[in-house]
Amino acid sequence: MELRQVEHFVAVADELSFTRAAERIRVVQSALSSSIAKLERELGAALFDRSRQRITLTAAGESFRPHALRLLHTAREASESVIAFRGMLSGTIEFGSLIAFGPLDVPKALGEFHREHPFVRLRLRLSQAGASAYLAALMEGSLDLALVSEPNRFPPQLHLRKLFADPMVFVCRPDHPRAMQDRVSLRELAAEELVGFPRGFGLRGLIDDAFHAAGMQANTPYEVPAGYGAIAELVDNGLGTAFMPISEAGRFPALCAVRLAEPVLWRVYLASPPPERMTPAARELADGLWSLRVP
Repeated sequence: MELRQVEHFVAVADELSFTRAAERIRVVQSALSSSIAKLERELGAALFDRSRQRITLTAAGESFRPHALRLLHTAREASESVIAFRGMLSGTIEFGSLIAFGPLDVPKALGEFHREHPFVRLRLRLSQAGASAYLAALMEGSLDLALVSEPNRFPPQLHLRKLFADPMVFVCRPDHPRAMQDRVSLRELAAEELVGFPRGFGLRGLIDDAFHAAGMQANTPYEVPAGYGAIAELVDNGLGTAFMPISEAGRFPALCAVRLAEPVLWRVYLASPPPERMTPAARELADGLWSLRVP
Protein backbone atom coordinates (compact mmCIF):
# COMPACT_ATOMS: atom_id res chain seq x y z
CA MET A 1 0.00 0.00 0.00
CA GLU A 2 1.46 3.34 -1.09
CA LEU A 3 0.86 6.73 0.52
CA ARG A 4 -0.30 8.03 -2.87
CA GLN A 5 -3.06 5.38 -2.94
CA VAL A 6 -4.21 6.43 0.52
CA GLU A 7 -4.35 10.07 -0.62
CA HIS A 8 -6.42 9.01 -3.62
CA PHE A 9 -8.81 7.05 -1.40
CA VAL A 10 -9.35 10.01 0.97
CA ALA A 11 -10.05 12.36 -1.93
CA VAL A 12 -12.73 10.04 -3.35
CA ALA A 13 -14.17 9.40 0.14
CA ASP A 14 -14.45 13.17 0.73
CA GLU A 15 -15.98 13.97 -2.64
CA LEU A 16 -17.94 10.73 -3.26
CA SER A 17 -17.11 11.32 -6.90
CA PHE A 18 -14.16 10.11 -8.95
CA THR A 19 -14.51 13.13 -11.25
CA ARG A 20 -14.39 15.75 -8.47
CA ALA A 21 -11.66 13.86 -6.62
CA ALA A 22 -9.49 13.72 -9.76
CA GLU A 23 -9.92 17.48 -10.25
CA ARG A 24 -9.09 18.14 -6.59
CA ILE A 25 -5.81 16.22 -6.56
CA ARG A 26 -4.97 17.00 -10.20
CA VAL A 27 -4.75 13.50 -11.67
CA VAL A 28 -6.57 12.03 -14.64
CA GLN A 29 -9.67 10.08 -13.66
CA SER A 30 -8.49 6.83 -15.23
CA ALA A 31 -5.30 6.89 -13.14
CA LEU A 32 -7.34 7.61 -10.00
CA SER A 33 -9.72 4.71 -10.69
CA SER A 34 -6.79 2.39 -11.34
CA SER A 35 -5.10 3.47 -8.10
CA ILE A 36 -8.24 2.81 -6.04
CA ALA A 37 -8.80 -0.56 -7.71
CA LYS A 38 -5.21 -1.58 -6.91
CA LEU A 39 -5.63 -0.50 -3.29
CA GLU A 40 -8.83 -2.56 -2.99
CA ARG A 41 -7.05 -5.60 -4.40
CA GLU A 42 -4.19 -5.18 -1.93
CA LEU A 43 -6.59 -4.81 0.99
CA GLY A 44 -8.83 -7.63 -0.23
CA ALA A 45 -12.03 -5.60 0.18
CA ALA A 46 -14.15 -3.16 -1.82
CA LEU A 47 -13.91 0.34 -0.33
CA PHE A 48 -16.62 1.93 -2.50
CA ASP A 49 -20.04 0.77 -3.63
CA ARG A 50 -20.28 1.70 -7.31
CA SER A 51 -23.62 -0.02 -7.96
CA ARG A 52 -25.69 3.17 -7.67
CA GLN A 53 -25.73 6.45 -9.54
CA ARG A 54 -23.70 8.05 -6.74
CA ILE A 55 -20.87 6.10 -5.15
CA THR A 56 -20.85 5.46 -1.41
CA LEU A 57 -18.39 4.05 1.07
CA THR A 58 -18.76 0.38 1.96
CA ALA A 59 -18.52 -0.73 5.57
CA ALA A 60 -14.86 -1.57 4.91
CA GLY A 61 -14.34 1.89 3.43
CA GLU A 62 -15.94 3.56 6.46
CA SER A 63 -13.64 1.56 8.73
CA PHE A 64 -10.55 2.36 6.66
CA ARG A 65 -11.20 6.12 6.35
CA PRO A 66 -10.17 7.35 9.86
CA HIS A 67 -6.98 5.27 9.69
CA ALA A 68 -6.21 6.70 6.24
CA LEU A 69 -6.70 10.26 7.51
CA ARG A 70 -4.39 9.64 10.48
CA LEU A 71 -1.79 8.10 8.19
CA LEU A 72 -1.80 11.14 5.85
CA HIS A 73 -1.73 13.54 8.78
CA THR A 74 1.26 11.75 10.34
CA ALA A 75 3.10 11.65 7.01
CA ARG A 76 2.51 15.38 6.53
CA GLU A 77 3.71 16.16 10.06
CA ALA A 78 6.88 14.15 9.43
CA SER A 79 7.58 15.94 6.16
CA GLU A 80 6.88 19.41 7.50
CA SER A 81 9.00 18.88 10.62
CA VAL A 82 12.05 18.50 8.37
CA ILE A 83 11.11 21.51 6.25
CA ALA A 84 10.83 23.63 9.38
CA PHE A 85 14.45 22.87 10.24
CA ARG A 86 15.46 24.25 6.84
CA GLY A 87 13.87 27.55 7.90
CA MET A 88 11.03 27.55 5.38
CA LEU A 89 7.39 26.67 6.08
CA SER A 90 5.69 24.47 3.54
CA GLY A 91 2.89 21.94 3.29
CA THR A 92 -0.89 22.30 3.36
CA ILE A 93 -3.26 23.81 5.92
CA GLU A 94 -6.90 22.68 5.84
CA PHE A 95 -8.85 25.61 7.30
CA GLY A 96 -12.54 25.61 8.20
CA SER A 97 -13.98 29.07 7.60
CA LEU A 98 -17.20 30.90 8.49
CA ILE A 99 -19.61 32.76 6.24
CA ALA A 100 -18.94 35.99 8.20
CA PHE A 101 -15.98 37.11 10.34
CA GLY A 102 -17.58 39.74 12.57
CA PRO A 103 -15.04 42.33 13.78
CA LEU A 104 -12.03 40.28 12.60
CA ASP A 105 -10.26 41.02 9.31
CA VAL A 106 -9.62 37.36 8.54
CA PRO A 107 -9.12 37.82 4.75
CA LYS A 108 -6.32 40.32 5.46
CA ALA A 109 -4.66 37.91 7.90
CA LEU A 110 -4.86 35.05 5.39
CA GLY A 111 -3.43 37.27 2.64
CA GLU A 112 -0.51 38.33 4.84
CA PHE A 113 0.16 34.72 5.80
CA HIS A 114 0.20 33.71 2.12
CA ARG A 115 2.68 36.46 1.25
CA GLU A 116 4.98 35.57 4.14
CA HIS A 117 4.79 31.81 3.53
CA PRO A 118 4.26 31.32 -0.21
CA PHE A 119 5.13 27.61 -0.06
CA VAL A 120 2.26 26.82 2.28
CA ARG A 121 -0.89 25.78 0.46
CA LEU A 122 -4.01 27.04 2.23
CA ARG A 123 -7.25 25.18 1.49
CA LEU A 124 -10.44 26.86 2.74
CA ARG A 125 -13.60 24.92 3.52
CA LEU A 126 -17.06 26.24 4.30
CA SER A 127 -19.38 23.82 6.05
CA GLN A 128 -23.13 24.32 6.29
CA ALA A 129 -23.36 21.75 9.06
CA GLY A 130 -22.12 24.15 11.73
CA ALA A 131 -19.40 23.78 14.34
CA SER A 132 -20.05 20.08 14.95
CA ALA A 133 -18.76 19.17 11.48
CA TYR A 134 -15.56 21.17 11.98
CA LEU A 135 -14.93 19.74 15.45
CA ALA A 136 -15.34 16.18 14.16
CA ALA A 137 -13.00 16.92 11.22
CA LEU A 138 -10.37 18.38 13.56
CA MET A 139 -10.48 15.29 15.76
CA GLU A 140 -10.13 12.89 12.82
CA GLY A 141 -7.31 14.94 11.29
CA SER A 142 -8.94 16.15 8.06
CA LEU A 143 -8.86 19.79 9.29
CA ASP A 144 -5.95 21.67 10.88
CA LEU A 145 -7.74 24.82 12.07
CA ALA A 146 -11.31 26.10 12.11
CA LEU A 147 -13.35 29.11 13.12
CA VAL A 148 -16.43 27.87 14.95
CA SER A 149 -19.50 29.49 16.39
CA GLU A 150 -20.01 28.43 19.96
CA PRO A 151 -20.67 24.68 19.78
CA ASN A 152 -22.91 22.87 22.23
CA ARG A 153 -20.05 20.66 23.39
CA PHE A 154 -16.31 21.31 23.52
CA PRO A 155 -14.42 18.03 22.91
CA PRO A 156 -11.60 17.90 25.50
CA GLN A 157 -9.21 16.61 22.80
CA LEU A 158 -9.31 20.00 21.05
CA HIS A 159 -7.91 23.42 21.85
CA LEU A 160 -10.47 26.28 21.67
CA ARG A 161 -9.69 29.96 22.12
CA LYS A 162 -12.37 32.65 22.07
CA LEU A 163 -11.73 35.33 19.43
CA PHE A 164 -14.71 37.61 20.05
CA ALA A 165 -18.29 37.91 21.27
CA ASP A 166 -20.49 40.07 19.03
CA PRO A 167 -24.03 41.12 20.03
CA MET A 168 -26.83 40.31 17.58
CA VAL A 169 -29.20 43.12 16.52
CA PHE A 170 -32.57 43.29 14.80
CA VAL A 171 -32.25 44.72 11.26
CA CYS A 172 -35.11 46.34 9.36
CA ARG A 173 -36.03 49.12 6.92
CA PRO A 174 -36.33 52.69 8.29
CA ASP A 175 -40.11 52.56 7.78
CA HIS A 176 -40.52 49.51 10.02
CA PRO A 177 -42.57 50.14 13.22
CA ARG A 178 -39.65 49.04 15.41
CA ALA A 179 -36.95 50.99 13.55
CA MET A 180 -36.84 53.94 15.95
CA GLN A 181 -36.92 51.93 19.18
CA ASP A 182 -33.82 51.99 21.36
CA ARG A 183 -34.25 48.29 22.15
CA VAL A 184 -36.67 45.59 21.13
CA SER A 185 -37.57 42.32 22.84
CA LEU A 186 -37.84 38.97 21.12
CA ARG A 187 -41.47 38.79 22.18
CA GLU A 188 -42.16 42.00 20.23
CA LEU A 189 -40.61 40.29 17.19
CA ALA A 190 -42.56 37.04 17.43
CA ALA A 191 -44.65 37.81 14.32
CA GLU A 192 -41.72 38.95 12.15
CA GLU A 193 -41.07 37.11 8.88
CA LEU A 194 -37.30 36.67 8.98
CA VAL A 195 -34.71 36.45 6.24
CA GLY A 196 -31.93 34.19 7.49
CA PHE A 197 -29.55 31.34 6.86
CA PRO A 198 -30.78 27.76 6.37
CA ARG A 199 -30.91 25.33 9.27
CA GLY A 200 -27.47 23.99 10.06
CA PHE A 201 -25.76 27.39 9.98
CA GLY A 202 -24.47 28.45 13.39
CA LEU A 203 -25.99 31.92 13.18
CA ARG A 204 -29.42 30.45 12.33
CA GLY A 205 -29.18 28.11 15.29
CA LEU A 206 -28.25 31.00 17.58
CA ILE A 207 -31.45 32.89 16.75
CA ASP A 208 -33.64 29.77 16.83
CA ASP A 209 -32.25 28.91 20.28
CA ALA A 210 -32.85 32.45 21.57
CA PHE A 211 -36.51 32.36 20.51
CA HIS A 212 -36.89 28.86 21.95
CA ALA A 213 -35.46 30.03 25.30
CA ALA A 214 -38.08 32.82 25.30
CA GLY A 215 -40.84 30.25 24.76
CA MET A 216 -41.43 31.03 21.08
CA GLN A 217 -40.41 29.84 17.64
CA ALA A 218 -38.60 32.01 15.11
CA ASN A 219 -40.47 32.43 11.83
CA THR A 220 -37.86 32.23 9.02
CA PRO A 221 -39.68 31.63 5.72
CA TYR A 222 -36.87 33.13 3.64
CA GLU A 223 -33.64 31.13 3.75
CA VAL A 224 -30.54 32.49 2.02
CA PRO A 225 -27.45 30.21 1.78
CA ALA A 226 -25.17 33.18 1.10
CA GLY A 227 -23.64 36.08 3.00
CA TYR A 228 -25.23 39.00 4.79
CA GLY A 229 -25.10 41.13 1.63
CA ALA A 230 -27.85 39.04 0.04
CA ILE A 231 -29.90 39.09 3.25
CA ALA A 232 -29.57 42.88 3.50
CA GLU A 233 -30.75 43.31 -0.10
CA LEU A 234 -33.90 41.30 0.58
CA VAL A 235 -34.61 43.23 3.78
CA ASP A 236 -34.02 46.53 1.96
CA ASN A 237 -36.57 45.48 -0.67
CA GLY A 238 -39.22 44.76 1.94
CA LEU A 239 -39.23 40.97 1.88
CA GLY A 240 -38.74 40.63 5.63
CA THR A 241 -36.47 41.51 8.55
CA ALA A 242 -33.32 39.87 9.88
CA PHE A 243 -30.90 39.39 12.74
CA MET A 244 -27.23 40.19 12.25
CA PRO A 245 -24.10 40.57 14.40
CA ILE A 246 -23.69 44.28 15.08
CA SER A 247 -20.35 44.33 13.25
CA GLU A 248 -22.06 43.05 10.08
CA ALA A 249 -25.13 45.31 10.40
CA GLY A 250 -22.87 48.37 10.28
CA ARG A 251 -22.02 47.53 6.66
CA PHE A 252 -25.57 48.40 5.57
CA PRO A 253 -26.25 52.05 6.51
CA ALA A 254 -29.55 52.14 4.58
CA LEU A 255 -31.04 49.74 7.16
CA CYS A 256 -31.76 50.27 10.85
CA ALA A 257 -30.09 48.13 13.53
CA VAL A 258 -32.00 47.87 16.82
CA ARG A 259 -30.41 46.34 19.91
CA LEU A 260 -32.13 43.41 21.61
CA ALA A 261 -33.54 43.70 25.12
CA GLU A 262 -32.34 40.13 25.79
CA PRO A 263 -28.64 40.09 24.77
CA VAL A 264 -27.86 37.38 22.22
CA LEU A 265 -24.11 36.98 21.68
CA TRP A 266 -22.42 35.43 18.66
CA ARG A 267 -19.25 33.89 20.06
CA VAL A 268 -16.54 32.69 17.70
CA TYR A 269 -13.61 30.47 18.64
CA LEU A 270 -10.39 29.35 17.00
CA ALA A 271 -10.42 25.55 17.20
CA SER A 272 -7.41 23.30 16.66
CA PRO A 273 -5.69 20.21 17.97
CA PRO A 274 -3.41 20.89 20.97
CA PRO A 275 -0.35 22.97 19.89
CA GLU A 276 2.03 20.02 20.24
CA ARG A 277 0.01 18.10 17.62
CA MET A 278 -0.13 20.92 15.07
CA THR A 279 2.16 21.28 12.09
CA PRO A 280 4.56 24.27 12.17
CA ALA A 281 2.59 25.99 9.40
CA ALA A 282 -0.73 25.54 11.21
CA ARG A 283 0.77 26.87 14.45
CA GLU A 284 2.02 29.95 12.59
CA LEU A 285 -1.38 30.66 11.06
CA ALA A 286 -3.11 30.04 14.39
CA ASP A 287 -0.84 32.61 16.06
CA GLY A 288 -1.70 35.14 13.34
CA LEU A 289 -5.44 34.59 13.76
CA TRP A 290 -5.16 34.69 17.54
CA SER A 291 -3.51 38.11 17.30
CA LEU A 292 -6.79 39.44 15.80
CA ARG A 293 -8.84 38.60 18.90
CA VAL A 294 -11.16 41.24 20.35
CA PRO A 295 -11.11 41.20 24.20
